[in-house]
Amino acid sequence: MKINHIASLSAVLTVAALLGAASCSNDAAKQARKVSDITPASSPWPEYPQVRKIEYLSSGDNTMQPALFYPPRTDEAVPLLVGLHTWSGNYRQGLSKPYADWCIKKGWVLIHPHFRGHNKRPEACGSELVVADILTAVEYAKQNAKIDSSRIYMIGGSGCGYTSLLMAGRAPEIWAGVSSWVPITVLEDWYYECKQLGCEEHAGDIVNSCGGLPGQSPEIEAQYVHRSPVTHLKNAVNVPLDINAGIRDGHHSGGVPINHSFNAFNVLTAPSDRVSDEDIKYFVEKSEVPAHLKQTISDPIYGLKKPLFRRVSGNTRLTFFDGAHAMVYEAALTWLSKQKKQTPPKSK
Repeated sequence: MKINHIASLSAVLTVAALLGAASCSNDAAKQARKVSDITPASSPWPEYPQVRKIEYLSSGDNTMQPALFYPPRTDEAVPLLVGLHTWSGNYRQGLSKPYADWCIKKGWVLIHPHFRGHNKRPEACGSELVVADILTAVEYAKQNAKIDSSRIYMIGGSGCGYTSLLMAGRAPEIWAGVSSWVPITVLEDWYYECKQLGCEEHAGDIVNSCGGLPGQSPEIEAQYVHRSPVTHLKNAVNVPLDINAGIRDGHHSGGVPINHSFNAFNVLTAPSDRVSDEDIKYFVEKSEVPAHLKQTISDPIYGLKKPLFRRVSGNTRLTFFDGAHAMVYEAALTWLSKQKKQTPPKSK
C-alpha cells in the first residue's frame, strides 16, 4: 500500500496459534538476552549513519530477525519509539526515516523491526510471529539502551497503522501511547473494499495471509477475525491512542476507507461518544463532515492537512483531516511526546 508523504521532518513534517498474546512479553524478555551484537555494517539509511542494523532472536520461533536500531549516548532513561513499516514494506523502508530524524534530534531510542516483512503470507500480517517479533524488539531495546518504561511509544501509518492498532490490543501493558494513521481495522472488510477499488494485489495479500477467501472455512474465517485489530482493541481502552485519517481516503486503489478508523474509535469509546452508523455512512460516501458535526479546529501542527473533525473519548482521540491516504509525522510524534504511562493496563 502506498502512503502519501509530503515534505521532510526537518521542514514542516506533513506527509506519514489463535491464543497466547498475553504471554509473549515474558517470552520476549528471555529471548532478548540472547540477541546478537549490533551489526558493524553501514546503515541502510545513509543519511542517518547512527542508525544501525541489528538482529535479535525472536521469541516466536527462535529465528534471528533484523531491525534498525538507534541508541543515543546518554546515561539517562529516555523514550523508546517503535516505528513500523507499511503493508508492503520491511525494516529497511525509507519512508520511516523521519522517525530516525526525530529520535536523533530528541535523544530518543528508535527500533524499526522487520516483523516478517510484506503482509502477503501467513507468517506476516498480524500473525503470532508478528506479535512476538515486535515484543522481542522492545525487549532488545530495553536490554541494549536505557529506556524509560513509562514512555514506550508505537507509530505507524497505513499497513503499519493496522499493526499499531493490533499491537495496542495485543500488548496494552507496554505502550504509553500509540499513533495510528489511515489504519485497516477489519481485514475481511478491506478485502472486499480492495476488490471494489481494483486493488487486486492487496486483496491477494490478505487471502494468502489468512489461508483462503473470507468464509471459505471456519478455520480461515477465524484467521480473518484474529488478525483484525478491532477484535482486540477492547483491551486497549487504557492506552492513549491517536487515530487519524484523511477524509477523502478510500476512494482510490490502495487507500483505506475511513470507516476503518470509525470502527476502532467506536470499540474504544463510551456509547454516548460513538459516531452513529448514519453519520459514518455520510462521512464515507461524501468525504465531508455532516452539517451537525462540523467544527472549527485550530491545530497548526497539521499544516496543510487541516483537521476537519475531531472527537475525544477517554484515552482515544479521532481526527479526520483535509487529505486522503497521508500521514503528518510532526503531529504524530509531537502528540506521542506528551504521553506518559500512569497505571499499566493488563491484557485480558
